[in-house]
Amino acid sequence: MTATDVSELVLDLQARGLRLETQMERRTGGAGPTDCGMLWVEGLPVTAPTEGIAKDSPYVLRAEDDGYGIYRDGVRLADASAQRRPRFYDLTTADGVPYWQIALLHLDSVASTVVQHCAYWGNDDQCTFCGIGLSLAAGRTIARKTPEQLAEVAVAARDLDGAVDATLTTGSTRGPDRGALYVGRCGQAVKESSGLPVEAQFEPPADLDVIDEVGAMGVDSVGIHVETFDPDVLARVAPAKARTGIEGYFRAWERAVSVFGAGQVSTYVILGMGEDPQVTIDGCKRAVDAGVYPFVVPLRPVVGTPMAGWRPPPRTYTRPIYAKVLAYMARRGMTSATTRAGCARCQACSGLSSMERLLHIGPPPAA
Repeated sequence: MTATDVSELVLDLQARGLRLETQMERRTGGAGPTDCGMLWVEGLPVTAPTEGIAKDSPYVLRAEDDGYGIYRDGVRLADASAQRRPRFYDLTTADGVPYWQIALLHLDSVASTVVQHCAYWGNDDQCTFCGIGLSLAAGRTIARKTPEQLAEVAVAARDLDGAVDATLTTGSTRGPDRGALYVGRCGQAVKESSGLPVEAQFEPPADLDVIDEVGAMGVDSVGIHVETFDPDVLARVAPAKARTGIEGYFRAWERAVSVFGAGQVSTYVILGMGEDPQVTIDGCKRAVDAGVYPFVVPLRPVVGTPMAGWRPPPRTYTRPIYAKVLAYMARRGMTSATTRAGCARCQACSGLSSMERLLHIGPPPAA
């Protein structure tokens, strides 16, 4: 396949999903890349819906003698390889907690929601796209992971399954630090035990000095996720975040960049929630100018959330936004190789990496 063909396929898989005619490792329910399969398509990391909208997808994943193939209308389009069940999933802690309830492997990143509860969940402040409470309700995780548990699991994920970084997020608390200090302590424990680069994700704390404290814990990167630059959409889908406001996020990012450095601070920017595309592009450019990586992703509707009935945006919508944002990032010297850890390093949930290859930007694909 040409780079153009691969990019078109990745964007379409993220929009339309992938039907499975074979078994593969995937996630259902909860926070993070959920209701999806995790795979490499022509060497590019990709998460694609395998539930819901995927039942009508023209794309099919089939097992072959050596890996997988992606087909449409009986025609083989691309090579694919999928993550096998991680070996560390078969281990348990001394007190009997399965490792997979503490952290999961997202392709090559060991990831965990360290506190599986959010102060906004189940009330008028709930982010309508978020499924943080679903995996806890289903018994697939535990409510609070300790730094010691996470450190133990990270070492196993590194040694048994080749994890190259750790991504730690948390539900928000009502306290002034919004949960940042605890996820920072967890990140410190993971880094000290495993040596893996660590990203910590949290809301802007009320006291921005908290960001300096997280930096002092040795965390490599941070994700502070605004979700959308369109203030009207933000008020509709994430009321609590809207109270912080777009300018509040920029103040937090500016402090974080002063602590962690340009390119080590990222934000999710979700496409397909009714946002104004030009407002989105302008917001991403401003973020890049501030040293923040705008991790642009299509909406991934989660079963069991208020936005479950939405559909991911088509590639005809996402591609022009990706192209304009990526071109600006390239001019400013920001690529997927910039961030040391976390979602922006992994890239699987975005179409940015496929377009980087198309435009000959960033690192080569995985072998």
